[in-house]
Amino acid sequence: MSTASETDATPAKPVTASRLAVTLSPEEIVDGEALRVALTASFREHAGDEVAQRTAVLDLLKKTMAEGRARIRDALERGMKGVKTAQNLSYLQDVVIQALYDYCRVHAFPSAHHTEAENICIVAVGGYGRGTLAPQSDIDLLFVLPHKQTPWGESVVEYMLYMLWDLGLKVGHATRSVADCIRLAREDVTIRTTILEARYLWGHQPLFDELTDAFWNELVPGTGREFVKLKLAERDDRHARAGKSRYLVEPNIKESKGGLRDLHTLFWIGKYLYGVHDPRELVEKGVFRQSEMRTFMRAEEFLWAVRCHLHFVTGRAEDRLSFDIQIEMARRLGYVSHGGMKDVERFMKHYFLVAKDVGDLTRIFCATLEDQQRKAGPAASAADRLRSRLEPFMQAVGLGARMRKGADPLPPGFVLDGSRINAGDEDLFRKDPVNIVRLFHTAEMTGTDIHPDALRLVRRSLKLVDAALRKDEEANRLFCEILISPHTPDIALRRMNEAGVLGRFVLDFGRIVALMQFNMYHHYTADEHLIHAIHILSQIEKGADADEHPLANELMQKVQSRKIIYLAMFLHDIAKGRKEDHSIAGAKIARKLGPRLGLTPAETDTVAWLVLEHLIMSDVAQTRDISDPRTVKDFADKVQSPERLKLLTILTTADIKAVGPGVWNGWKAQLIQQLYDETLPLLSGDHEAPSRAARVGVARDALKQRISDLGTATVESFAGRMTDSYWLVVDPDTQERHARLMAGADTSHGDEAVLEIDVTPLPDDDATEISVYALDHPGIFSRIAGAVAMTGANIVDAKIFTTNDGMALDTFWVQSDNSEVLDDARRVQRLRELIDKTLRGEAKPKEAIARERKRTRRQQAFEIEPQVLIDNSVSDRFTVIEVNALDRPGLLYDLTRALFHLGLTITSAHIATYGERIVDVFYVKDVAGGKVVQDGKKEAVEDGLLAAINSALSPRPKDVEERVQKRTERREAARETGQKARDARTKRLKGAAE
Repeated sequence: MSTASETDATPAKPVTASRLAVTLSPEEIVDGEALRVALTASFREHAGDEVAQRTAVLDLLKKTMAEGRARIRDALERGMKGVKTAQNLSYLQDVVIQALYDYCRVHAFPSAHHTEAENICIVAVGGYGRGTLAPQSDIDLLFVLPHKQTPWGESVVEYMLYMLWDLGLKVGHATRSVADCIRLAREDVTIRTTILEARYLWGHQPLFDELTDAFWNELVPGTGREFVKLKLAERDDRHARAGKSRYLVEPNIKESKGGLRDLHTLFWIGKYLYGVHDPRELVEKGVFRQSEMRTFMRAEEFLWAVRCHLHFVTGRAEDRLSFDIQIEMARRLGYVSHGGMKDVERFMKHYFLVAKDVGDLTRIFCATLEDQQRKAGPAASAADRLRSRLEPFMQAVGLGARMRKGADPLPPGFVLDGSRINAGDEDLFRKDPVNIVRLFHTAEMTGTDIHPDALRLVRRSLKLVDAALRKDEEANRLFCEILISPHTPDIALRRMNEAGVLGRFVLDFGRIVALMQFNMYHHYTADEHLIHAIHILSQIEKGADADEHPLANELMQKVQSRKIIYLAMFLHDIAKGRKEDHSIAGAKIARKLGPRLGLTPAETDTVAWLVLEHLIMSDVAQTRDISDPRTVKDFADKVQSPERLKLLTILTTADIKAVGPGVWNGWKAQLIQQLYDETLPLLSGDHEAPSRAARVGVARDALKQRISDLGTATVESFAGRMTDSYWLVVDPDTQERHARLMAGADTSHGDEAVLEIDVTPLPDDDATEISVYALDHPGIFSRIAGAVAMTGANIVDAKIFTTNDGMALDTFWVQSDNSEVLDDARRVQRLRELIDKTLRGEAKPKEAIARERKRTRRQQAFEIEPQVLIDNSVSDRFTVIEVNALDRPGLLYDLTRALFHLGLTITSAHIATYGERIVDVFYVKDVAGGKVVQDGKKEAVEDGLLAAINSALSPRPKDVEERVQKRTERREAARETGQKARDARTKRLKGAAE
């Protein structure tokens, strides 16, 4: 279902394209008869010694499994298809279990008088029941008995299970009678689903026949609607756990939206309702068309290939495509870098296109199912019941809105089919291609669902979305109205995107469809990020989440042109994945697209500027000292007008929030607010904005009200000790915590002995705030950073404040090693104690951090060339040092410690973390209180900081060299495998051509 514009940019896919695919015959995988002969021989060889017999059986089965898996893995790496690999693994497992059962019956537990009660049927259930098995998947077995368990049967089952466990297999098992199976399946939809996929494996087959007859004749009739409801609810819960978007950049190929489990769910429902045994039979039932079934099979093939490779590479049941694994996978599957896209990005683009196809199939399946029910005779009421049951799910996939009250009538050519918009005839789009855009426009403006037949017709008509349609004035007017819709523009754009229309109507958007940005900062693909950003912008305009971003919500009501902000949001990252800087290329796209969508030259110029400079406000706010007048002046010179400042503030807020959950927080909101407040007076004069002094006064007065219980003297003392910049950059809640911390300080032994520490978890910000109040002295910032690093926490931001009387008030925001708030009581207490001991000289961070100086596996997937920039032009009083590097534990401590030993005093630090990359900016002065201006000194600073980035304060652990060597070997093996895949594909294509 992927459009041509998408697939043209997709790399060669050796896992899916093959006419002369590598195959294995059953005999090449395992010889079942030879295995039985060998088992019999081993039994006789060790006659009378049960332990030796069991050991010999285990060794034989291990050898058989290892050799069979090795052959299958080799075939996969030479080009065997993914589904075939999974089927071969299942076949290998079948033969081993069958031979083991025969060994038990004939040799281990021979029964001279075998009774009917001792009959056992071994049934493969769950995924194993489908006859497909990933290399590290669980083996799900059901031992079916005629009635209750017998001693002989219990011995056989126990022997088999322990043998399978000793083989290293993860076995899910149950031993039940047919009656128990049916009873439990009625009560538990999971058990019902496992039996739905039951497959006869070995043993007494009449028991299996009895089970399936009872299931289909006693349990299934009349329970179809209940099953659909339960499976869709189960699916929603699974998506909630794995991540609601199918465009998460570290997806779970089994559980995530658009993964294998979604395909399984479609087949389970189809099998339950229609009694089909193969997905292809759903075409005969009218659920899918042939083209859609081909998409189903292609998606299943790709996902199985990836999953099998993934299990073989990791050696475990790993279904998550984490960053470190993605690189290996791209190389194994033969992807290469091309056209500004890395090999791993091309691989992941293919994955996301497949996930999108699975989403399309899900929508078609559910809509068709409901439509069939509606047309099935007196089932109008049944259809209504089914619709009410499917309604939440349909809304989740963008097909659930109802006709809005007061909506205009449908345009000519469109009809309401049930409650959905459909094409009046098959030629609607051919007669007038504008109707393709009009379909999505009408659905958005009326709040009506789109009929699956209309979406199918759209996909068959994508060639009509051509240059002529892109130039059509009416089509562009309709698209612009969709983009700036006051209702749900993101849903309309996502519908267009997933139907393949958006990437053809806006060709530059087509280039970023399913484009993954290979970094730990962005949570979504580039196209999904833009659509999600439109959603955030729409919510801001509606006044939603005003407590999270009050400034943006307020400014959105004052902008002069909604077209400008919505188009800028839609285009700000549209040029990702190119060799040219995406901001520069994006601005060029804006200058072309603006006039096409009806914008005036002035509006187009503003959109282009916003796209060009869409990162500047975030960069300045997070990595520069906003209290420095020079910083604000330089920023104001770039922005030039109050209207641009409003638009840029809104754009920046929505862009950051659209990166992913938890990225936007109260601290970033405060920084953006301060930069806006500092800049507006320079652009508009004092008429529109309060002066700096007035804003400081307002902040002081507000805090005095909050801490009035501390007494007038304490309140006035705190207010007088803090600098003006403090009042502007720190939010009221943090100010109150600081005031109470300082008020509780013990000053009875003089300022030198003062040390107060506050640790406050902030769940809403996914961070923990640490504030330290002590006498200021050189190196204090570094020692605090070291203490935090000793706990394994990650510092995501930090601010340094010095009171007017020389006390240090340093605040850090930290997260746990899995990027969550650090709120465990014991860990919080340890953090507090370590900071206390470090500042009192009782703990030494240097040695402790040296032992922990290693990056996570995810971080190791990235390579960033460290860079140190020393700039004396951006501040009138300080030298600004910017460090860009790959993050790791203890890095901030190493950097600040290096600055201390270089004789530099840090007056302001701005710590920004963008996934795996850090941008740490330090405002410093030398021992004489001046800037670092001498070339020799600047060179020493740069060398010292680069050495700190690559610091090795203690010898490497003994196993490091070995791990590095193994990693190198894995990469070389992956490259070799990738070359094999490319060579195999070339050979296949040549063979096909001949």
